[in-house]
Amino acid sequence: MSASVAFLYPGQGSQAVGMGKELHAQFAAAREIFEQADDVLKAPLSRLCFDGPPEQLTLTENTQPALVAVGWALTKVLEQELGLRPSWTAGHSLGEFSALVAAGALAFADALQVVRERGRAMQRAVPAGVGSMAALVGADLATVEGICRDAAEGEVLSPANLNGAGQIVISGHRDAVSRAIELAKSRGVKRAVPLTVSAPFHCALMQPAADHLQNVLADVSIGSFRCPVITNVEAKPNRDPARVKELLVRQVVSPVRWEECVETLAGEGCDAALEVGPGKVLTGLVKRIAPQIRCMPAEDVEQARTLVQAA
Repeated sequence: MSASVAFLYPGQGSQAVGMGKELHAQFAAAREIFEQADDVLKAPLSRLCFDGPPEQLTLTENTQPALVAVGWALTKVLEQELGLRPSWTAGHSLGEFSALVAAGALAFADALQVVRERGRAMQRAVPAGVGSMAALVGADLATVEGICRDAAEGEVLSPANLNGAGQIVISGHRDAVSRAIELAKSRGVKRAVPLTVSAPFHCALMQPAADHLQNVLADVSIGSFRCPVITNVEAKPNRDPARVKELLVRQVVSPVRWEECVETLAGEGCDAALEVGPGKVLTGLVKRIAPQIRCMPAEDVEQARTLVQAA
């Protein structure tokens, strides 16, 4: 395989009832991963992925390990069926844990347990109704930072996801987000849309969750990297095991610099990418940020085979 392929892992919001079900039915490698996930968590995670109910799957403490399980199952299928190993990995928010598992730095069983605790801590960090998030479409970072400064009025409000293609998500106290939405209309922002989320992720309100994650990670072993991971916090390749925990803890309260992550991949010489997980959100962003990178969802393994052969 001469192509330089990146594996990209989606974050919370990409989950859907039925994810992983076809993989489980078709491939023994996937069945082994789902069985391991159920055993590690001592819970029917696979059944939740395949059959729901959706209100249980969307609970943060369930969503996060479910997405890690689906991502790893699909990774193993790509490896065993296509002989494909990534040259780089990257993940959006929660997806960075999947990226670390795929790169060999984090054991799958450890990742499952850590992200379940991460999900619980994020949900506990801010009481329901106190925080919110909104997507601002058609604005650059300087404009969004100015809106956040002016709308905060002493509350927490900051950019949370720098997704690229003119989309930046803001996060913070609910009233501050509401003020920002109104202010955005007068500052030439194309659209300002409140998001249905369970907590205000990637802002200072998540500090209690970051502190808890630091404690959870304390006893977790980090292995050597098979390939670099482009991190959310720095948007640079990392393959230093000593930096993994620090970067994951900082990520909880820092913006996801996804546009820069994709630009870094392009600069590194990446010519193809697979979105390894449910949905195609990252595929759409990559096509707008770096159209020279051929990117597609890997859920359909045969389609993934076609992309890899073309690359």
